[in-house]
Amino acid sequence: MSETNLKDMAELVSLCKRRGFIFQSSEVYGGLQSCWDYGPLGVELKNNLKQTWWKSMTLRDDVVGVDASIFMHPTVWKASGHVDGFNDPMIDCKSCKERYREDKIDPTQPCPKCGAKDSFTEARDFNLMFKTHFGPVEDSSAIVYMRPETAQGIFVNFLNVQTTMRKKLPFGICQIGKAFRNEITPGNFIFRTREFEQMEMQYFCKPGTQKDFMEKWKEIRYQWHIENGLRPEKLRWHPHGPDELAHYADAAMDIEYEFPHGWGEMEGIHSRTDFDLKQHQEFSGKKLEYVDQEDGNKKYIPYVVETSVGCDRSLLAILCDAYRLENEGDKENERTVLRLHPKLAPIKVAVLPLVKKEKLDVPARQLFEDLQKDYKAEYDTAGSIGKRYRRQDEIGTPFCITFDFDSLEDNAVTIRNRDSMVQERVAIDKVKDYLKDKLKF
Repeated sequence: MSETNLKDMAELVSLCKRRGFIFQSSEVYGGLQSCWDYGPLGVELKNNLKQTWWKSMTLRDDVVGVDASIFMHPTVWKASGHVDGFNDPMIDCKSCKERYREDKIDPTQPCPKCGAKDSFTEARDFNLMFKTHFGPVEDSSAIVYMRPETAQGIFVNFLNVQTTMRKKLPFGICQIGKAFRNEITPGNFIFRTREFEQMEMQYFCKPGTQKDFMEKWKEIRYQWHIENGLRPEKLRWHPHGPDELAHYADAAMDIEYEFPHGWGEMEGIHSRTDFDLKQHQEFSGKKLEYVDQEDGNKKYIPYVVETSVGCDRSLLAILCDAYRLENEGDKENERTVLRLHPKLAPIKVAVLPLVKKEKLDVPARQLFEDLQKDYKAEYDTAGSIGKRYRRQDEIGTPFCITFDFDSLEDNAVTIRNRDSMVQERVAIDKVKDYLKDKLKF
């Protein structure tokens, strides 16, 4: 059997549209650039991914969660540096008006879109935050921002969480939430969008210990991606050099994945120092110090190690990595399969009566309804059994159960493994035990 990996992002976009994972936003109106809607299977996959991350963070005694508001006091973004410093330098083509990030194009060359020569403007700073108005009056006093990151909601709640949960350093606060950036050059499907979801954790520690905790979290976070099924050869570390470091960081590393369009950042692990808490203490006038009872009630502002993974980018990497085309060109044996880790698969098991006959349908549906109590399952009677297998392969369903005429006699069904296509005969009253064993995670 021959197999190939995903060659082009267009293949994945097509599969996602065809099978109900991801649709173009507002498609009936021609779509809205770089905005995407998650369909029935996509939202299940995304929820499974978020649940996996949430469990990995909160099923430990040193990390708790929050869900901070998207809208925040505008001074939050002044303190964090986003109002004055969250900019990308941009240049415009005077001929076709296309806008580019200065660091992504050579302005001495012709415009990639229209071919005009010597047509670029001087670089200008372009703030990436979306502005809106809070309340009924649209004036400058009512301006608020759509948050460009979820981290600041954690920082301004540091003392609230620390005191109410009686946490001692080191400890972390995590959250999953939407963020918004007016990207100049969005693209590559859901890799870079203007609306996206982040899964972030800020780990507060005593100054001087941040390097040790950064090494610890680097290992934890890398292993999480491996446990999701990503192949190690498709992952690499990218350390930030002095010219790449954010103004608030003393060290930073990215976990990159090799997408069809090249290597791209999927998660960042950053040592943010005490910058954020210091800024919010200064701008708010409220003390954000930690009282270290184990060090003579010494007061200090904690240092922070951040782990920040793009939910959409991680999901994209998982889809890219799972995609396989087997026996390409062989009409009889070619199949597209998503080898998703079972814990992430949108549908865990499909029940397929061999043919659409009432005497098979009634007991098969009874089995399906019983399995639904424990697993996200699907019942399918449309088309030949071979076509139904292929559909389940394409959406990543780990197991298919075929209920045939022999099942009426021997009270057993055939369970087919997605990856190996091996089929086993299993007694109906043992099906749940079989799946429980195979779907342990």
